[in-house]
Amino acid sequence: MKFLTVLLLLFTPIFAFCQGNSTSHYKIYDTKAHKLVSVNDMINDMDKADVLFFGEEHNDSTCHLLEYELFKQLSQKYPGRVALTMEMFETDCQTVLNEYLEGLIREKNFISEGRAWKNYKDYRPLIELAKTGHIPVVAANAPARYVNMVNRMGLTGLQNLDAVGKSWLPPLPVDTATGAYYEKFIQVMGGHNAMTGMQMYQAQNLWDATMGWSIARFYKKHKNYKILQVNGGFHSEEKLGTAAQLKKYAAKAKILNIACFSDDNFDNPDWSKFSTNNDYIILTDPKLPKTF
Repeated sequence: MKFLTVLLLLFTPIFAFCQGNSTSHYKIYDTKAHKLVSVNDMINDMDKADVLFFGEEHNDSTCHLLEYELFKQLSQKYPGRVALTMEMFETDCQTVLNEYLEGLIREKNFISEGRAWKNYKDYRPLIELAKTGHIPVVAANAPARYVNMVNRMGLTGLQNLDAVGKSWLPPLPVDTATGAYYEKFIQVMGGHNAMTGMQMYQAQNLWDATMGWSIARFYKKHKNYKILQVNGGFHSEEKLGTAAQLKKYAAKAKILNIACFSDDNFDNPDWSKFSTNNDYIILTDPKLPKTF
């Protein structure tokens, strides 16, 4: 009875997603074809791609359920050839993540020593599916202490790290993306006058470059795999940020991109305002409760 209760607690959100009226809480739009599509359409599109970026809002419950559904369907369509890469775990925690996936350590140790995010419950179904299905998961993000270091000292500060520290980062120096991504970052930060220096933008680029490098390393060793990358929307919207950094490290990698977010105009969206640089836009119902 206790085992059944645990299973129900783990998969209740997924059962809810599979109920018939769940599709009324999201709309998937193909920006090239200018039409509404299904999760299955996105899965079929992966026949011609290597990496599927899912840019989420971290507290959007519908985004998390769709991530799980995509991951599940990918693992079913491409058995033994699927991997998950995640912003939510840092590169120096890869050993801890692997130990949990292999059933060697307890979940509470994994959460603590793997420095899982406070809303780990939102990503637990993905990790448990990977564990059950023996699917590799890549801890893709830069260690937070190094991001903080760049915020204070700039990218040149990374040169002071020893060989072990540098091994958790992409090859130095890290390239800083200019053009559209920089202008978008400045806009989000409140304009040029709000920027006291370039360190904050350099830290953003370290974040992106580390994730791009982590994906590229796996991709180069597993050419026939389908990779699902989960990150905050800003990191991959319009195929900028992490997506652009991936192309620097693995130019031949074929990318599909999803931008998922809640929208106040969910009931009557203006599709013309959404960039075609995203392959798919997923709008979620803002009236639904957030996970935090």
